[in-house]
Amino acid sequence: MKEKINYSDEPMGKVKVVKNFLPSPDELAFREETVKVTLQLSRASVEYFKKEAQIHHTPYQRMIRRLLDEYAIHHAHG
Repeated sequence: MKEKINYSDEPMGKVKVVKNFLPSPDELAFREETVKVTLQLSRASVEYFKKEAQIHHTPYQRMIRRLLDEYAIHHAHG
C-alpha cells in the first residue's frame, strides 16, 4: 500500500515559471498532408532505421519521414 502524502505549507525555495510549450488539442488533432513516393534506399540505411524503430517502438518509415522533415525545415529557414 502506498504511503499517504502529507502536504505542508512550507516555503518551496526559488521557483521558475515554465512557458507552456505543449501543443493545444487542436494542434494535436491536426494531421499533416502526406504524399506517397517511391524511394530506393541503401540496405544499410533501412536496416539501421528498422533496428532503431524497434528499440523505440515506432514504425521505421515514420522515423525516416521525421528526419527528412527536420532536414527540410532546417534548410528552408537557414
